[in-house]
Amino acid sequence: MSRYAYPAWQGRPSLVVRTAKIIALAVIVALVIFPLWAVVSTSLADPQQVIDNGGWVIWPSQWDAGAYREILDGGIVTRALLVSAGITAVGTTLSLTCTIGLAYALSRPRLYGGKPLLLLVLFTFLFPPGMVPLFLVVNGVGLFDQYAALVLPFLINVFNLVVMRGFFQSIPEELLEAARLDGAGEFAMLRRIVLPLSKAVIAVVGLFYAVAYWNRFFEAIIYFNDQTKWPIGTVLRQYVTGGAALAEGGEGTVSSPQSIQMAVVVLATLPIVCVYPFLQRYFVKGVLTGALKS
Repeated sequence: MSRYAYPAWQGRPSLVVRTAKIIALAVIVALVIFPLWAVVSTSLADPQQVIDNGGWVIWPSQWDAGAYREILDGGIVTRALLVSAGITAVGTTLSLTCTIGLAYALSRPRLYGGKPLLLLVLFTFLFPPGMVPLFLVVNGVGLFDQYAALVLPFLINVFNLVVMRGFFQSIPEELLEAARLDGAGEFAMLRRIVLPLSKAVIAVVGLFYAVAYWNRFFEAIIYFNDQTKWPIGTVLRQYVTGGAALAEGGEGTVSSPQSIQMAVVVLATLPIVCVYPFLQRYFVKGVLTGALKS
């Protein structure tokens, strides 16, 4: 007896169809994993083997973590990782706080002026500011060469706001009415009822914000003259994609340049890769519920 039940109109796929699906999925997985494995292997390969193979190693003959030791000795990459970690932690916390507050307010049907405010928020989504006006605003309010320039202009993402608002609207109104009859105020209902029921969407939106702050690089090029304030995304762009040498901060030249570049790529990718599996189970519930309701 089959383990899976198929609808009557669909029928059970034939052996050829199932085999083709397995092969297609295997090819897709291989195309995804192979580049990642090549990057990790090159970063951990012996420098001479990397040079002999033309800059890429699929399977190192001798594992060597020298590239990681060189870039984590207190130089450019170390500072960039600390900067990105701080910006991500502070920015995600502030963005979640502001998004939750505004989304909850806009989800309440009794909010005075709620619809005009929602239309105003959606207007910024349809017509975002250009690079030059945003630069003039950042420079005019004194945020130039300040870490706040990477956080405050991007504090609330309209897409995340709409998703969270839709999720809040899906919460039964009877729960809130019962709490209101018991004397609970809006803040008490948000803290004791809405937030405990919204862990899925908060986790998803928090991950969206964290990834956006961690990967932010272009704004740092525009707003920072001091290169010691660059986040890891900007360092990755300038020294890996741009081909510049990591010569500042004590990095030596024992490892090959390709190994150092791939090590930077791994360090820039690793935090998000480690966090994602713990939040993946919230994705379907958090995003679809909010999107369908909104």
